[in-house]
Amino acid sequence: MATRVLVVDDAAFMRMMVKDILSKNGYEIVGEAENGMKALEKYQELKPDLVTMDITMPEMDGITAVKEIKKTKPQLPFILLSALGEEYDRIHGFDVGVDDYVVKPFSSKELMMRIHAILKRVHPVEAVSSEQFQIDGMVIDYSARTVTIEGQRIQLSPKEYELLVYLVKNMGIALTREQLLQNVWGYDFFGDDRTLDTHIKLLRKNLGDYAKYIITLRGVGYRFEKVNA
Repeated sequence: MATRVLVVDDAAFMRMMVKDILSKNGYEIVGEAENGMKALEKYQELKPDLVTMDITMPEMDGITAVKEIKKTKPQLPFILLSALGEEYDRIHGFDVGVDDYVVKPFSSKELMMRIHAILKRVHPVEAVSSEQFQIDGMVIDYSARTVTIEGQRIQLSPKEYELLVYLVKNMGIALTREQLLQNVWGYDFFGDDRTLDTHIKLLRKNLGDYAKYIITLRGVGYRFEKVNA
């Protein structure tokens, strides 16, 4: 399931820009609000996984809205979208539980990197120890660099193994082709994304029934997530 996001900003053009960036990166926009009061209502109605929050808004500012929502769900991640002159408010935001912030104007790459980092912190992978990852009957042993399914070891090439490990360590997060190529193949990789797609195809074949956990995000990349049968 894609990460569900509520976008809060009093400027319609800013809401549209943030929604466009997130949608193109595989996130689901469940709603938007133009002030803190509306954000409280939308949160109660939609129960998002993440909220992007402007600071200065009419009726109720973003800091107050974060504080109120945190009373209900303290672990809900927030990222503030702040103007250059709002340093005091950003500091106050951390005091009430904001996870991070970006300063307007910001690039799509910066916003996605910060959201990616937040989700990685608040949604750690399911693990049996620091040396292993387990999901149902599949176990990855990081120290031995092995993968077993229902007790049977499967054969993966080194790149297939590294690709699988990167996907599971970012479980639930939409990963672009660029991110995967840079982090698995390295910055000196000179091929194209067909190399990635070929390895995904081979990896899925080797994972058998567990291939369903690798979700294709059309036009974006891939995401590893636990899905029902």
